[in-house]
Amino acid sequence: MVEPQRTAQTDPQHDLAARLRLLQELSGLGVRALARDTGLSSSSLSRYLSGQTPPPWPAVIALCRLVKRDPRPLRPLWERASNPLPAPPKSSRQGRPRPRNDLPRDVPDFTGREAQLAAVLAAVDSHRVVAVDGMAGVGKTCLAMHAAHRLAADYPDAQLYVDLHGFTEGREPLDPDSALRMLLGALDVPSEKVPREGVEQLAACWRSELADRRVVVVIDNAADAEQVRPLLPGAGPSVALITSRNRLIGLDEVPPVSLDVLSPQESAEFLVRASGDPGGGDGRLGREPESAAEVLRLCGHLPLALRLAAARLRHRPGWTVGILVERMAEGVSEFDTAFAMSVRQLDRSQARLFRLLGLLPGGSFDAYLAASLADVPLHDARAILDDLVDAHLVQETTAGRYRLHDLVHQHARRSCAEQDSPAERQRALGRFLDFYVHAAAAADAALPFLAPGRTPSAGRPPAALPRFADKHAAFSWLVAEYENMVAAFETASAVGADAHVCELPGFLRAYFARRCGTTHLNVLFERSLAAAERLDDPLRLADAHSNLGFARYNAGRMAEAAASYEAAQALLSRVGDTEAEAELTLRRGYLKWDEGDVDEPLELFRLAGKLYEQAGSRTGAAYATASEAWAMLQLGHREEAAQRAREVLAAPHTDPAWPPALTARITLGVAISHQDPDEATDHLRQALALAREDGHLHNEAWCLNCLGVALRLMGRHEEALESHRKAFALLDELFEEQWKSRFLNSYAETCRLAGLPEEALRLHQQALELAPRLGHRYEEAQAHAGIAALLDASDRTAAADHRTAGRAAPRS
Repeated sequence: MVEPQRTAQTDPQHDLAARLRLLQELSGLGVRALARDTGLSSSSLSRYLSGQTPPPWPAVIALCRLVKRDPRPLRPLWERASNPLPAPPKSSRQGRPRPRNDLPRDVPDFTGREAQLAAVLAAVDSHRVVAVDGMAGVGKTCLAMHAAHRLAADYPDAQLYVDLHGFTEGREPLDPDSALRMLLGALDVPSEKVPREGVEQLAACWRSELADRRVVVVIDNAADAEQVRPLLPGAGPSVALITSRNRLIGLDEVPPVSLDVLSPQESAEFLVRASGDPGGGDGRLGREPESAAEVLRLCGHLPLALRLAAARLRHRPGWTVGILVERMAEGVSEFDTAFAMSVRQLDRSQARLFRLLGLLPGGSFDAYLAASLADVPLHDARAILDDLVDAHLVQETTAGRYRLHDLVHQHARRSCAEQDSPAERQRALGRFLDFYVHAAAAADAALPFLAPGRTPSAGRPPAALPRFADKHAAFSWLVAEYENMVAAFETASAVGADAHVCELPGFLRAYFARRCGTTHLNVLFERSLAAAERLDDPLRLADAHSNLGFARYNAGRMAEAAASYEAAQALLSRVGDTEAEAELTLRRGYLKWDEGDVDEPLELFRLAGKLYEQAGSRTGAAYATASEAWAMLQLGHREEAAQRAREVLAAPHTDPAWPPALTARITLGVAISHQDPDEATDHLRQALALAREDGHLHNEAWCLNCLGVALRLMGRHEEALESHRKAFALLDELFEEQWKSRFLNSYAETCRLAGLPEEALRLHQQALELAPRLGHRYEEAQAHAGIAALLDASDRTAAADHRTAGRAAPRS
């Protein structure tokens, strides 16, 4: 496509129009013929081509398809020309300003391996996949990570890392299903777009997501070919680097690079660099060449053992190399030699924390967890971790996050089983579970949500918990710790810690709403309910039923949500927890509305407000009032709705992202749109800004759809249509069909009034197909009413045409 000439300061709208006129020239059609062939109105097309109005994105696609051109290069220009509001950052659900980068640090003393590194890069260049194999501790991960960091600039869309734990003692290898879900989550793919079951379907989804991205993936510690095969990228530019202790013979299409121990020369060079010795004849190694050679022999030229030995030499400036040899000679193999020698240098508290780290299920961790695990002050845990990092028994993968090499983890776990009593191990495991329940609760409290989970009662609060300056810090912590929290949940299930199983999912609701959608949360709450049933605690059981009902409702499983709410209501009537009853009453109000009841929801919202006031929750009471205002608006009581919404916004609060404000601003904006368009637009744009800043794409779509309704009521039909289209573009990204059911009829009504009856009918019919399946009887009724109005208008038009034709017909 020919580029139009650009001036120093270009107008995106006119620049886009120039591109569209080039498309028209390629088609060789006039405006009317072009409109006919693309399904657009000729008047709208004229405005698009002249630059008076930016076209909707589907119109750009239609024009490009007609002349067989790729529309994607026009997308950035279209966004600048057509979007009056700043677009949300692509990673808004993650709270990340940059593409995902999960790669652990590259080691600063990477030595040798020139031929192997060249082979890895060549294999990536030719096959886009490579498998690095070799014995434990030989440096497979270091090589793969070093190569991945070299490749990162050429694969800017994401740099991902997943540990398959193929050889982690005490932990089952990660199955392909879980690994794929983890990787898809790292790409920010919503769970509703991820197949619910079937590794083949998951693998297809993964390959599809990679097809148009440039991503480098490190797949570490694979047990065998079958574990890793579904994780391989398909067509497209993305690449994968695999490591395994086994030669992955089953992956015929993947070139292998096998690692052996370092050569004597490489080993000597590595020992010099890792120990900080000057080298040559000036340092200890140079002055004692025979002892240095014995260190290399005792380490078996194995990089991991050499690194541990070098750490001892670096941190013992008074030692000679001969002393190091004497200490190392007490071991029986290169592994035992390195580990035993390193562990023997630890003091009692260091050795205890090292052993207890072996109880962790693998993955990275921070100093807060280490302090909780060992029941020591945070500053002591940090100091000990620094010592363990210096001893190369612990790796600091990124600032403040640590992990253990598989061999080191295995040694620590074995030492813990040998030296610590079963009672001490059980207490440490309990502290591990306590930490994640209480830390997740602290993060949840920092996120804007109507009702954060209850104050945790499972276990004992740790002495030190992470402090979150704002919701972004809390969300980043939840992203970093998600794998560990799932591991904690599974550990709690395995050891029968039912109180922890009950409580942990409740503190992840706000995180799931912004990141993972509803599918995974439903599964967690199902297991939470089973744990509550085993505990036979009425309040826990009521909470579990209510939370599962809420997850079912958000997944569009209305009948199951109603059954869960009914079970929760029966329990709460006996327990007498006012705030829990208020939350359940509010949830039941929304469910009743979707089920088609127009009277009971208002009563339930008002009752919820009274219950929240009794419980002392001003936020809850305000949200109940905002919900009441929203229901009044749907019933056509605009003045009352606006009054109640203003009451909410006038309530004193200090949080700029106060949860009730979003619903109140949306309601007020739509309610007053016909009488005060400027104030209405201001409220709706403030609500949209709140949703975008919060990274909650469902709420952003809701705001955009309601903005479309308000603009339609103002008679600004083109802007209204564009706002609706943006809302549905977000829902397509989220893959949330149940949310579309709530928006289709309002979008259809805008189309009808904008002179697009066929599009309106299509949307109403889509609502009519979707709503009954989800149990949304209110939307089903709205769809019937909309279709009837369209057909009635069509009949009146046909009758008018018939009368006109009759009057014009010549008499015989």
